[in-house]
Amino acid sequence: MFGETSTTEDVLAGIELAGKRVLITGVSAGLGVETARALSSHGAEVTGAARDLDKARAALKEVGADIDLVELDLASLASVREASDQLLADGRKFDIVIANAGVMATPPMKTADGFEMQFGTNHLGHFAFINRIEPLIKDGGRVVMLASSGHRFSDVNLEDPNFETTDYTPFGAYGRSKTANVLFAVEFDRRHKWRGVRAAAVHPGGIQTELSRYMTAEALDEIRKRMEARQGANGQPFRFKTVPQGAATSVWAAVVADGDEVGGRYCEDCHVATRVTDEEFDAASGGVRPYALDPDNAAALWAKSEEMVGETF
Repeated sequence: MFGETSTTEDVLAGIELAGKRVLITGVSAGLGVETARALSSHGAEVTGAARDLDKARAALKEVGADIDLVELDLASLASVREASDQLLADGRKFDIVIANAGVMATPPMKTADGFEMQFGTNHLGHFAFINRIEPLIKDGGRVVMLASSGHRFSDVNLEDPNFETTDYTPFGAYGRSKTANVLFAVEFDRRHKWRGVRAAAVHPGGIQTELSRYMTAEALDEIRKRMEARQGANGQPFRFKTVPQGAATSVWAAVVADGDEVGGRYCEDCHVATRVTDEEFDAASGGVRPYALDPDNAAALWAKSEEMVGETF
C-alpha cells in the first residue's frame, strides 16, 4: 500500500491520533521536526527532546508544530538521566517513543563520558534514555529506532567499542552505531512484547538533512555516486527522498503497521526489509544484514551497554 515515495501525510491519511502521547528525540531539524509536525497535526500530544531548545522551538514554529519540549543531550549521561528523571517525575505515559536523534560520520570525537561519539550518542544515549523511561511506555505501546542502511558498513565490535585498538573511520563508526540501533530494537522487543510493547528499527532512506553536517562535499558526492550505482544495477535511477518521504517509515512503523509485523524487525520504504547475505548486499538496493537482527548479538550488546552506562535494566 505504501512505498519509497510515500509521505507522512500519505501514511496518516484518515488517521486520528487524539488521546495518543508521543515522545520524539531530535526535534530541532529534519526528520524529527517533520515527524513531530505530522503526528501533532493528526491530534497526537507530542513531547520533543532536543539538545538545543531554542533551535528546536524555532524549527517547530516554522512548521506550525506546538509541542512540549525537554532538554536532552544524548552525548551526556548526566543529561540523559536529568531528562528521564524529569519525565518520570511528570508521570504521564506515552503510546509511542521515536528515537530519531543522531550524528553521522563525525571526525574522531568523544562524548562527555568518554565514549566514541557516534556509538555513544546514537546508541548508548538512547539505550539509557529509553530504558530509564520504559515504565512510562503504555502496554501495547511502540518504540521506533531510527537506524540506517549504513548498518552495512560494520557490525558492532564489543571488544573495542571506543576504537581504542582499531583504526577509526567515520563510516565504520557510523555503521557500528546504526547496527546497534537495530540490535537494541531486537532485544527491547524481546524483553517487552509480553505486555504488548513492540520495538522496530527503520531506515528513512537517502535524505539531505543536517545529519551530513560533518561530511565534506567530496564525501557527500561519493555517497551519492555509490547510491546511484547501486540503484542503477537494479534499473532504477537514484533520487534523494524529501523529508516528508523520509519520515514516512518512522510514522508507518509507529502508528500504522501491525506490531507483530514490525516487532524486532528492520523496516524501509514503509515495509519490513528482507535479509540479505554479504554476497547479495552489494547488488541489493535495500535489505538488512543478518548480524543486525541476530538475537545473540543483540543480547551481548545489551549486556555490554549496561556495563558501559553503569546501569542494569
